[in-house]
Amino acid sequence: MKPYAEMTKEELLSLRQDLKAQYREFQAKDLKLDMSRGKPCVEQLDLSMGMMDVLSSTSDLTCEDGTDCRNYGVLTGIDETKVLLADMMEVNPSTIIIYGNSSLNVMYDTVSRAMTHGIMGCTPWCKLDKVKFLCPVPGYDRHFAITEYFGIEMINVPMSEEGPDMDMVEELVASDDSIKGIWCVPKYSNPQGYSYSDETVRRFARLKPAASDFRIFWDNAYGVHHLYDHDQDHLIEILAECKRAGNPDLVYKFASTSKISFPGSGIAAIATSHNNLEDIKAQLKNQTIGHDKVNQLRHARFFKDIHGMVEHMRKHADIIRPKFEAVEEILDRELEGLEIGRWTKPRGGYFISFDSLDGCAKDIVARCKKAGVVMTSAGATYPYGKDPHDSNIRIAPTYPTLGDLITAAELFTLCVKLSSVEKLLKTMA
Repeated sequence: MKPYAEMTKEELLSLRQDLKAQYREFQAKDLKLDMSRGKPCVEQLDLSMGMMDVLSSTSDLTCEDGTDCRNYGVLTGIDETKVLLADMMEVNPSTIIIYGNSSLNVMYDTVSRAMTHGIMGCTPWCKLDKVKFLCPVPGYDRHFAITEYFGIEMINVPMSEEGPDMDMVEELVASDDSIKGIWCVPKYSNPQGYSYSDETVRRFARLKPAASDFRIFWDNAYGVHHLYDHDQDHLIEILAECKRAGNPDLVYKFASTSKISFPGSGIAAIATSHNNLEDIKAQLKNQTIGHDKVNQLRHARFFKDIHGMVEHMRKHADIIRPKFEAVEEILDRELEGLEIGRWTKPRGGYFISFDSLDGCAKDIVARCKKAGVVMTSAGATYPYGKDPHDSNIRIAPTYPTLGDLITAAELFTLCVKLSSVEKLLKTMA
């Protein structure tokens, strides 16, 4: 079929009639499918059930250094778990603090600490007239929710396959000392699945911020979340690059096992410079005597080492790869050549990003919902939920069964077609 924009009004009206008939057929199926969040499916969660068996009432819960994990203490995490997560994050174990189950919680705490007490002796952000954050878009809605909650002004920075627009980042950071941070998902980004290029990482490490308390919030959420064995993205390690560039304190690097073990019962960590670690520990010791060491030990004994984790993630990939490929095949088959949308084909992560014609995203999501498929809200991938083009939609293929996913993807492409035809007809009125 030729591009929709090249069709006559009569052709579009005829097409709309046919599409509406197909849409009514979907409505008659009484679907109840959810593609709104990037959650692991049941089969993925089952992969980690052995973790429930590595510790029991007869287990020795003593760490390698003699610490009894049942008791108080060890503020920054047990050594064997530090080694495991350090290998996962490609850093030295001495640069890590192990937290609880959620890296989002660590990021929230990090912003909150900067607000109330400042960073390394700088003025607390709450005492400043204005605090701003750079936000690569489209991006992760929960990042934006944190900065919005604290009243921090968010500035959109366009994303490309290379990463954020670094010309814009460099200029803004160097010229405005009220800009205190930038959110980054550098590998298999949420939602596009892009990984930052070597040049982008090096330019980040060499930023010259006007604010001495500017920090890069480097959320490496998908560091080991490849879909393929031999076609994987690789990232320059940002902390080492910052040290080489003479900017050792520039980055907070976050990660967790949330989509590796159990999302609700994983372990999270921050890796950063010695100076930043000391600053964080000064606050952390007033917040806790130590996080869940039993869970840390459980993870260390289940995975054993990074090789065990990599093999575990291959099993995850075997489960979700067919789902990504099914969605991509349907998008290609149904929409290729119509010039009514663009979509990414990531090699890892949890999402596919779809860009519709301007002004259609909300309508597409609403039509899907009306026919029984819940998508991520249109606009969620932008600060304040405001997509200036109303075009970006995040597709989350992991949670539904393959059969349900195929049905949902077919409905989605139908809604894209229907919304596009309506949009084009309005321009002809």
